[in-house]
Amino acid sequence: MERRELLAAGAAVIADWRLRIADSPPPPNPQSAIRNPRSVQEPTLAPEVFTRRIERAQAELKSRKLDFLIATPSTNYEYFTGYNPGRSERLIAVVIPATGKTVVVCPAFEVERIKQHGAIADARGWEEQANPYKLVNNVVRELKPRGNGVIALEASTSYDVSLALADQLSGWKFVNGAPVTERLRIIKAPEEVALIRRAITITEAAIAATFAQLAAGQSERDVAQLLSREMQQRGAPGGGLVQFGPSSALPHGGPAGPTLERETVVLIDCGCRVTGYESDITRTIWFGDSPSDEFKKVFNLVHDAQTAAIELGRPLYTPCQEMDRAARKVIADGGYGPSFTHRLGHGLGMDGHEVPYLVEGNDTRLEPGMVFTIEPGIYQLGHFGVRIEDDCLMTDKGVEVLSHRTAKL
Repeated sequence: MERRELLAAGAAVIADWRLRIADSPPPPNPQSAIRNPRSVQEPTLAPEVFTRRIERAQAELKSRKLDFLIATPSTNYEYFTGYNPGRSERLIAVVIPATGKTVVVCPAFEVERIKQHGAIADARGWEEQANPYKLVNNVVRELKPRGNGVIALEASTSYDVSLALADQLSGWKFVNGAPVTERLRIIKAPEEVALIRRAITITEAAIAATFAQLAAGQSERDVAQLLSREMQQRGAPGGGLVQFGPSSALPHGGPAGPTLERETVVLIDCGCRVTGYESDITRTIWFGDSPSDEFKKVFNLVHDAQTAAIELGRPLYTPCQEMDRAARKVIADGGYGPSFTHRLGHGLGMDGHEVPYLVEGNDTRLEPGMVFTIEPGIYQLGHFGVRIEDDCLMTDKGVEVLSHRTAKL
């Protein structure tokens, strides 16, 4: 897309930049399950949202013949409670029974914080000199007083915590809780989609504003900082990758490339966070007056590959791997098959990368409510790369592109 077209397309988005959302900053690693415990994380979703999530979790536990799900602070903990207090050497855990009331176990001095910020009213405190895992055992025995059973442990639980729980709850069987949490989170409720849409709006405006301020001599780090400021000014913390020229041929290049010169490629892959939900968009432009014929050819081929995947998607019918195959075939037929080096896309929600993954070997069928990226790319080492990434929602009619697709050149 020409720079003037980008600015025109971004104008409507920027008009909504007064949108302000108080939210916590993302972790240093955007795929980390652990948030910054020092940030302000007021629950902004209605309490009934978390009531429904707990009810769905309990139904899922029953259907899988599981007695409990236990999660320490993580994305999944936040999904159920509306708040992430952060992990430390002091145990905090939410205990969700298949039947009964959900309980949070935490240090006694943290009880009020947990109650004020989270959606779970029953918080049980353990004293500093006590063994917190005994309190977990007491809660489990209270909710299931007879016999042992099976506990699903949230997948990112630290090894030392899992050992301590197993020691204290001897006789209980522990299994991976990922099948439970992934099934619950893979289908987005309307309120979740609304937050993702708002994150997308801010991200698109920030990208457009950043492209408008590009100047020869800037470093990739300079532009990355500018991008983050543009997001912050619109009320949502975020940022991402900025790559110039040959650096754009590295799918996940760092800010170590050359300074910006005219008549070269600029790739920005970024997202922001709105009330716990992420966006993830990549735009590749030509910075200068006249895009090279090779750039236009590659850009349009990547655009066609994305179109092929979007048009293929049908709810409850199309497997994730078929989406990947459709886009890959277009690029291979265009003569650049070996240069498309990564999967087509990934799920998007509270984590920047989550299920479902659009990749060969994944026969999961796309369902209404699933949100995912479609991001084909062609990367020519030592030359340049092009990636176009948009955020999409599977509806009961097909794929809806939530972001605004760029035009072909």
